[in-house]
Amino acid sequence: MAAGHGADLMLESPRRNTMSVDVPSYLAYEELLNRMKGGIVIVGPPVPAIVPPNYPVTLKIRAEGSGSLFYQWFTFKNAEIIEVPNGTEADLVVCPRKSQSFVCRVSDQHLQFVFSDWIKVDVLDCPSSGLPVNWDGAPHIVIHLESQKVRPGKRVTLSCAAFGMPPPHYQWYQNGRVLDDQTTKVLQIEKASAEHAGSYLCCVTNVNGESWTEAAEIEIVTPDQPCVPARPTATDKVALLIGNLNYSHHPPLMAPTTDVYELAQHLRQLEFRVVSLLDLSKEEMNSAIEKFLQLLDRGVYGLFYYAGHGYEQSGRNYMVPIDAPRPYSTVNCVCVQRVMKRMQERHTALNVILLDTCRKWYGVDQRCEDAEAYEVQDAKGKSTGIFTKYLNRHILQPQKVTHILEQVSEDLGRDPLVKGKQVCEVKHTLKEPRALTDPVRTAGHTCEVRVRDSCWRRANVLPERELMVFPNGVKVELSFSALFSNVLAVFATVKDTGGKAQDCAVTLESTPRLEDIFSGPNRSEDLDSLLMSQADNTDSNIRLCCLQRLQKPLEIKVSVHYSNGAEGRRRLTESRLVDVGMPLVAAWSLTPPGASGAKRAPQSYSSRLVHSVANLSLRPHTRKAENRVDSRMWLPSSSGNQPEENDESDL
Repeated sequence: MAAGHGADLMLESPRRNTMSVDVPSYLAYEELLNRMKGGIVIVGPPVPAIVPPNYPVTLKIRAEGSGSLFYQWFTFKNAEIIEVPNGTEADLVVCPRKSQSFVCRVSDQHLQFVFSDWIKVDVLDCPSSGLPVNWDGAPHIVIHLESQKVRPGKRVTLSCAAFGMPPPHYQWYQNGRVLDDQTTKVLQIEKASAEHAGSYLCCVTNVNGESWTEAAEIEIVTPDQPCVPARPTATDKVALLIGNLNYSHHPPLMAPTTDVYELAQHLRQLEFRVVSLLDLSKEEMNSAIEKFLQLLDRGVYGLFYYAGHGYEQSGRNYMVPIDAPRPYSTVNCVCVQRVMKRMQERHTALNVILLDTCRKWYGVDQRCEDAEAYEVQDAKGKSTGIFTKYLNRHILQPQKVTHILEQVSEDLGRDPLVKGKQVCEVKHTLKEPRALTDPVRTAGHTCEVRVRDSCWRRANVLPERELMVFPNGVKVELSFSALFSNVLAVFATVKDTGGKAQDCAVTLESTPRLEDIFSGPNRSEDLDSLLMSQADNTDSNIRLCCLQRLQKPLEIKVSVHYSNGAEGRRRLTESRLVDVGMPLVAAWSLTPPGASGAKRAPQSYSSRLVHSVANLSLRPHTRKAENRVDSRMWLPSSSGNQPEENDESDL
């Protein structure tokens, strides 16, 4: 048994027939006729690939011939050609640890046979976690370009690498211009000059699709200019904010509403795509986190914020959903470490997790009876949300994110209201000077940005403004506003009474009926004023909460109540229904049909628009704030940053 050079193959057949073949990967019809042996034609040759280590690859060969066909795959081992064990099917699944070559022999019952071309499965030693679950072989870039500042005459090297099946082709661009002679995965400039300055991209393609690298800026600096590193950039910024306040079995909170609302406003100023949600069950929290993770990708800044009840057990932190029983255990809660791990797997440029919660500690196998988060309230009954108060004070500053949180921690330490009672804990592994104010640059990521934008917009689509004309001539304008991603404010304004209607009044109702979690005797008037500030100059308004539980399109009933002078003081009513579909986060379907979250609301809810909150006492206390900041190089420690085995169902 011996191997020739290149794609030639000399094998001794088990049937004592020996032949030398050189079969190209893609054959024209005329060539197929010349290569036929005994009527066997390879119509679908195996395809080479570039994959990560131990990634399962299916090599396929398709052949036609008379009668039954038999297959045998071969590979190299110790410089010899050997049969692949159990490689006797048309499809061969391999998980190579290092690069490996394969060839397949196709034979029939007449002792005739042909060989495919040699194909190589190259193994690129890069992590595979970023590959799509059902990867179709389209180019997936794993090594992106890096911006550089170089002096004239120095060498510049830009490298790019991608998985692909078949192996992808590379094409480089400078300032949008094709570099015809640069078609390998490495672009090298021996002596840089002013003409080489600019923005560089690499387009990676194969028959299954194309992908673009991040843009890299090459700046040529003179000897008297310092080579200052380029400012970090994000390919996108995405934030998920969750505030839990109306608990079924635990004391209600008020500060999460204000905290989430105000933080969302600041993050939007920093170009974040924000999804803000209130009052989520465990199932809804997990679904929201899954959607959030889908928005993360290489180069993206991801921020996750949670305000509500929480606790720590065995070095792990847990967020308490509104439907958690009393007492509860880890199975009823969402593990923070698991969220962080999933964020890291998306290869983001920056991960930030902010936990604005109490973290009472409980030992192993203990159920939590009273891990509640209590709030500081002022004389007016307004919950201070003191951690977010200081966070909002510093978050817009163009400083490294760790410096921002250190300033927040120092402010908390000096505040007389919580001094000695509240501890702000900051943990991070961030080495690069990344800030939440870093600019967003989408060059080279147009496709990924378009996909993220489509997914994000689904949770932020508002119904369109509508002008309704009633039979009595009254014109009413219906408008909408998103207070949170699952809270819709609906406004009705009488634009024209039509000349006949007198003493017009407008009322709004929703079908299905959705509760207003902000109303009630225990709610803050300041908070109500803040959230309904947009209702100025309107004649009627309602707030519809927990949109994530919608199982069918939402309808708004607009009723006009009026008097007609011709009929004395008799009050008349005319109504119209407006179908507003599945607005805001309802389009994400966080609660599957028939799920418990859609059937039963917390005990503090009622079917009335204005409701009472369960009479649970609030002791003056503080919520402890913990903050976790992470970069793409974050590695969990051995002290318990990984979720327990019984936490696998948390996400």
